[in-house]
Amino acid sequence: MTASPSARPAKAFQPKLAFRPLPVPQVDVRGFWGDRAEAVATRTADILYERCVAARMLEQIDPDRPSPGVVIPFHSPSPDEAASAGFTGSTVTTQMFWDSDLGKTIETAAYSLYRRKNPELEKKIDAVIDMYGRLQQEDGYLSSWYQRIQPGKRWTNLRDCHELYCAGHLIEGAVAYYQATGKRKLLDIMCRYADHIASVLGPEPGKKKGYCGHEEIELALVKLARVTGEQKYMELAKYFIDQRGQQPHYFDEEARARGADPRAYHFKTYEYSQSHVPVREQDKVVGHAVRAMYLYSGMADIATEYGDDTLRVALDRLWDDLTTKNLYITGGLGPSAHNEGFTSDYDLPNETAYAETCASVGLVFWASRMLGMGPNARYADMMERALYNGSISGLSLDGSLFFYENPLESRGKHNRWKWHRCPCCPPNIGRMIASIGSYFYSLADDALAVHLYGDSTARFDIAGTPVTLVQASRYPWDGAVEITVEPQAPVEFTLHLRVPAWSSKAKLEINGETVDLEDLTSDGYAAIRRQWNKGDRVRLDLEMPIERLYANPAVRQDAGRVALSRGPLIYCVEATDNDNRLHRLTLPRTAGIEAHDEPDLLGGVVTLSATAQADAGDGWQDGLYRSEPPAKVETRLTAIPYFAWDNREPGEMLVWLRDG
Repeated sequence: MTASPSARPAKAFQPKLAFRPLPVPQVDVRGFWGDRAEAVATRTADILYERCVAARMLEQIDPDRPSPGVVIPFHSPSPDEAASAGFTGSTVTTQMFWDSDLGKTIETAAYSLYRRKNPELEKKIDAVIDMYGRLQQEDGYLSSWYQRIQPGKRWTNLRDCHELYCAGHLIEGAVAYYQATGKRKLLDIMCRYADHIASVLGPEPGKKKGYCGHEEIELALVKLARVTGEQKYMELAKYFIDQRGQQPHYFDEEARARGADPRAYHFKTYEYSQSHVPVREQDKVVGHAVRAMYLYSGMADIATEYGDDTLRVALDRLWDDLTTKNLYITGGLGPSAHNEGFTSDYDLPNETAYAETCASVGLVFWASRMLGMGPNARYADMMERALYNGSISGLSLDGSLFFYENPLESRGKHNRWKWHRCPCCPPNIGRMIASIGSYFYSLADDALAVHLYGDSTARFDIAGTPVTLVQASRYPWDGAVEITVEPQAPVEFTLHLRVPAWSSKAKLEINGETVDLEDLTSDGYAAIRRQWNKGDRVRLDLEMPIERLYANPAVRQDAGRVALSRGPLIYCVEATDNDNRLHRLTLPRTAGIEAHDEPDLLGGVVTLSATAQADAGDGWQDGLYRSEPPAKVETRLTAIPYFAWDNREPGEMLVWLRDG
C-alpha cells in the first residue's frame, strides 16, 4: 500500500506563518497512543463497518437493492409540540445522516489500513465506495437519504436535515482514503459533489444563500482544498463561514419557501446552530455543543488560511467563554441532554453531565486548528486535556464498546454500549484515534511544532530537505522526552516544543548541554532555532506533579470538592478499587498522595493512592436523621485515570471528591 503525500495548496491562500498538521501517513505512533490506535485498527474499524451493515445502512446507499424505506422512525413530538402543525422534529430521523456515519467509518478504516493491513476490510470499504459511485447523479449530487428515501426534496431544509453535514463527512473519508491507500475513486466522487454544491450555494446571483444547520462541511472543504490544491474548495468553505447568521436569515427564507412557519422550530432559537448572529459577532458558546466545536474549527481553519484576524478575535472571545465558564475538568462540554449542548455559565452537573464524546472530539479539532495560527500552549494544553480524558473515555480499552455521554459521577448504571440509534460517536472517536499522529506535529515553511509527546516518528520536508524526527518517551506516565533529529543534509529550521502549564519545572538539553528554557519560551513553547545535523538530540524533562484541583466557587456542583490530576491526566475513583461508598469519602488536605506504576492494570496505568476518611454507616439503622454526625474511619483511596473507567465490573465512579 503506497501513501500519497498531500499536494501543496494553491499559493493564493497560503500565509507564511500558517502551520498545517502532518498528514497521517507521515507520522508513526507507538507507546500510549500506539496502543489506542492498534485497538482501533484491530477491532474498532471492523466493528464500525459490521454495525453499519447491521443497522441496514448499506441497503440505503446501494442503488441495486430496493430502498429500505424509513428504518428509524421520525422524531416524535412532545405534547406541547404536537399541537404545532409545523413541528420540525417530525421531519427528522437519525437515519438522515447515515451517510455521515459511513463517511466517518471510511475515515477510520482508511487510517487503520495505513497502520495495519486488512485486505478484507479494504475490500469491503472499496465496495461501499463503488456503491456511492453508482448512486451519484449525473449532476454530481450525492445523498442516499434524498435519493433513496425522500426524493425530490434536496436542498429544501438545510436547517434540520444534515445534507451538507453528510457531504462533509464523506469528503473527509475520501481525503483519508486517498492519503492512506493512494486510491482516489472516492476523492473524485466527492470533488464532483463539492463542485455541484458550489453550483447551488454561494454568494453569486441565482444561487441559494444557504449553509448547513449542522456545521461540518467547512472543515471538510479545507481538507479537500489542501489535498487537491484547488482554491475553489477553500473559497466555498470561507463562504459558509462568512454567510452564517447573516440577514435576511436563510433558514427563515427556506422555511417559508417550503410552506412552513419559521417560528415552528423545535429548538426555538438559532443559537442552537450558532446561526443567531454572524460568526464575527459571536462572543458566547451556545447551543448544540458538537455543532459549536465544528463551527469554531472551521473558523480557525479559515483564519489560518486567509490570515483573518477578525475571525481570530472572535475565536479568542469564544475560547475564553468556553474555558473559563462552560468546560468540565475532563475536557467534556455540553451539560444538557435537551439540546445536547450548553445551558448557562458555570452549570456543570456531574452525574447528569451529557458531555457527548463527539463534543470532546470536536474540542480537539478546534484546539488543533487554533494551533494553525502559531504554537500556543493555551490551545495545545486544552487539546491534550480533551484528548487524554473527555474524548477517549468514549471508547473501551479493547476498542469494542462506546459511551455517548461522559458523566463525571456514576452510581454504577452508566455503562458502555455496542451501538446507538444515533451512532455518531463511535466512528468519531475511531477516526480521531486512528489519525492521532496528525495532532502530534504541525509544519510551517521553516518550522516544526511538537504539540504532543510520546513514542512516534515524523517524516517531513523543510527547505527542500527530507527530515525524520523520532520521539522516545513513556508519556503520559513519565515526563522524560528524547527527540532525535535526522535530516538528510544539514538544514536550518525552528523546532517548537510545548512546555505544558501543568509542569512547573522543566529542563531542556540539546546534545547533552543544558539550555535556559525560559529564554527560549514564548506562549508556552520553547523555540529552538538552529542548523540541525544528523543525530542531533534534544531532551525535555517535564515534572509530573500530582495536583489537587478546585473549581471556581460559581460551579455549585463542585463546591467543597477536589479533583486529582497527574500530568495531562484527570483521575477518578471507582468502587472496584475502594472499600467504601464513594460519596462517603473525604480526602484530607494534609494527606500525602502517591503515584504507583501498575503495568498489569487496565493495560498499564499509573494509579494514585492516599489515606482518606470515610463516613461510617454504623448506628443509622433506626432512621434517616440524627443529631450526631457520622463517625470517621480511616481508609485507603485509590484513583485511576478517568479515561479508563468502566473497563472492569460495573460500579460507582466519582471525579470530584469531598475536600477535607
